[in-house]
Amino acid sequence: MTLKGKWMTVFAVATLALGACGQSEQTAGTEKENKTAAEKQEKPSTETKAEEENEQAKVDYAGAFSAALAELEKAKQGGAVDFGKVESIYKETLQPLVQKRDAEFEDAVDEHITTALAAGKDRSLQPLVVKQIFDKLMQKAFYTTIKHEFTEAEEHWADKEEVKEEIEEAKAFYAILQPTVEKRDAAYGTKLADAINGAFAQMEQAVQNDDALSFALGKQVVDKTLMKTFYLASGALPHGYAAKAAAAAKENAEEAKMEQAEGWAFYQSVYPYMKRHAAEEADYILKQFDLQTDVKTLDPKAVNHAFVRGWAKVALHEYEESKENWGQDKSVITALEGALFIHMIEQDIKTLLGDKAYADLNDQATRYLEAAKAKNKAEADKWLPPIEAALQQVIQKAN
Repeated sequence: MTLKGKWMTVFAVATLALGACGQSEQTAGTEKENKTAAEKQEKPSTETKAEEENEQAKVDYAGAFSAALAELEKAKQGGAVDFGKVESIYKETLQPLVQKRDAEFEDAVDEHITTALAAGKDRSLQPLVVKQIFDKLMQKAFYTTIKHEFTEAEEHWADKEEVKEEIEEAKAFYAILQPTVEKRDAAYGTKLADAINGAFAQMEQAVQNDDALSFALGKQVVDKTLMKTFYLASGALPHGYAAKAAAAAKENAEEAKMEQAEGWAFYQSVYPYMKRHAAEEADYILKQFDLQTDVKTLDPKAVNHAFVRGWAKVALHEYEESKENWGQDKSVITALEGALFIHMIEQDIKTLLGDKAYADLNDQATRYLEAAKAKNKAEADKWLPPIEAALQQVIQKAN
């Protein structure tokens, strides 16, 4: 990947590569259950794993991240950024973590962070745009590390002390993301931080009760609430970066490009999930945030509606999975995921269909989830058709 030429070209190349690599990312924990013996043999030994965890516990990821951002932030006041310092912080402290997640999730975040920092250093990419790419892609690495810790906890469920350690590590990485969550809560009047804190408490209680299903459900709440955070930041109305970039484009092209970059980088955390079940919508959003796209043509309503259609299609897929796995824990887990994706677009559904329609759909999703937990097929069959019909209506209205 070349570091020469215009910064928009550099960014566009990174966009295309990241999109291609991201398609194979596994974001749903339930999809990691069927690992082959060969895959398991490739895992490090328990002793090596323990050494890695001890090493990880000693690293101040939050401090390094803050230090790098503070240096990049100098550009906001018109100061010179020491990109050599940022590169040093990244390579010495953050890069090993990013590379581990890239290997695990078949991603290329390290390549794109490295490319962006080098482009900032040779001035082919504006420093404030570099800051946004670095910031949001590092947030993706912290997010996928939380998912990694949850997977490790489930794989070592019999060792409760280790499970507790994995939860504590996940909470430490969440603490880095918490300001992003709280910013969305302030903007939209949501209670995402409360939901995540409650889910962590549920998971800790599940460990004490040796309740693997309750742990899995709590994990989904953390995961999908973080995904909702990234959606609200990128494509929701009226405070997502698609809307901010479009508004800024009327007066300040440089600011508009920076906000377009923020939308693009936040979107990377959820793009792979949507891509698997709503490829057309996922790629449309990616194209709108691409810096090769003239920001003056960015359509925030169209981006928002693509998100709404995409999440509705994902919810339909989760309910299909629930039906296919009826009677198993996975049926309950995917029933909850369906409900969480409905909740993800709560305000959008209210806007499109009205408050009552959302209240009815939310109630139906809750009743279906309870039926799945109770393995009451007759009750589940009563509520699933109206859920699916409502989601189809959402898709139609969002066209």
